[in-house]
Amino acid sequence: MDNQIIRLFEDLESAGEKVLSDRQEVVDLDRRRNSNRQAIRALQQSSKAQYKGDLSKTWIAVGNTFLKIPTSNAKNMLESDQKLLDISVNKLRSKLKDDVNRLRDLEGKEELKGFGLQALSRDDLALVTKTIQDNIPPKQTL
Repeated sequence: MDNQIIRLFEDLESAGEKVLSDRQEVVDLDRRRNSNRQAIRALQQSSKAQYKGDLSKTWIAVGNTFLKIPTSNAKNMLESDQKLLDISVNKLRSKLKDDVNRLRDLEGKEELKGFGLQALSRDDLALVTKTIQDNIPPKQTL
């Protein structure tokens, strides 16, 4: 009996730690995404200000090395990194939902309501918009 209780507490603790670490990782990735977004915007502004535009060269830091590369290449690298960050953040957030539900299940609580909502697809949104527009009565002129 005591072993079962200890095992339950161990499971609760590990599930809670998993949720906390995933949340922190999402925050860290969001910070990196924001920094990337700022860097992309700064490169766009600097290329507009220079007479060479995207053909000008920019210094970037890669690990412990600084490289001077064309601004267009730097923007492309940052944009591809931004896409990868978006994908990993979305994966972590969906995984976080499952982990939170597992933790609540271990605690004996029911799942969070509204936590698994998903955005409407384009087709669904078009159908909702059409339904609303079809049900609006026509305006009467005086």
